Amino acid sequence: MKMGGGLQQLLLLLALLLVSAAAPQVVGVGVGDNSMRIIQEDIIETVNNHPSAGWTASRNPYFSNYTIMQFKHILGAFYFQSMTYWHAVVFMCGDGCDGGYPIMAWRYFVQNGVVTDECDPYFDQVGCKHPGCEPAYATPKCEKKCKEQNQVWQEKKHFSIDAYRINSDPHDIMAEIYKNGPVEVAFTVYEDFAHYKSGVYKHITGGIMGGHAVKLIGWGTSDAGEDYWLLANQWNRGWGDDGYFKIIRGKNECGIEEDVVAGMPSTKNMIPNFGGAVGTAVV
Repeated sequence: MKMGGGLQQLLLLLALLLVSAAAPQVVGVGVGDNSMRIIQEDIIETVNNHPSAGWTASRNPYFSNYTIMQFKHILGAFYFQSMTYWHAVVFMCGDGCDGGYPIMAWRYFVQNGVVTDECDPYFDQVGCKHPGCEPAYATPKCEKKCKEQNQVWQEKKHFSIDAYRINSDPHDIMAEIYKNGPVEVAFTVYEDFAHYKSGVYKHITGGIMGGHAVKLIGWGTSDAGEDYWLLANQWNRGWGDDGYFKIIRGKNECGIEEDVVAGMPSTKNMIPNFGGAVGTAVV
């Protein structure tokens, strides 16, 4: 039965009011505060396994995008179902393991769109957990089709409405995270980073291994008084601090504040979800 436009608007407004309490919100924190971390177990807390591709590729952007996009859909349009965006097409049809630039991956989302994990499931090679382990897997073949034959590739596509850079000033980066959620950063990987376990990382020894792009999700100050960024890596949870790491903030350590990019996904073609809370961003 076709509904009139006025009734549709009324039902949508009612639905928004019913789920407004489930919206992600930052509790008792300002940009100037010392500590903030976005906590969203099913989204922000995802640590992927990309052990053999891209960690030595110069500024490879493709690994940290899809969970950023996933969270931003929740943050920007909390009344819709969470979508997991798989970056395989950007990765396979882009520069692959040979590197690239983060902003180009976000522009790909704007111009070409990406499909959901339901259409093109995330693949995760087993047995390789950190840089230097073998074997190294080749970039997969680029195939623009859904795994399930009853799904149409074009119908599963979602787009970003923009792609932009954030100024290198730490306060600008913190303001962006506070307002719009995680961002992507690129930095230079040195040999000692591969052996990081805990604490606030600062490069001390070892040569350059390549460039890397990761997900910046928050900041804080350690008990020793060191300002740091909190980031999620893609070398599985067996690496670092359960897959995460902290790096010194405000000193452009390893170029971490030089190349900061993000995007904001469109809310078109999203599936309404009125079933419950989507999480909270808290201190």
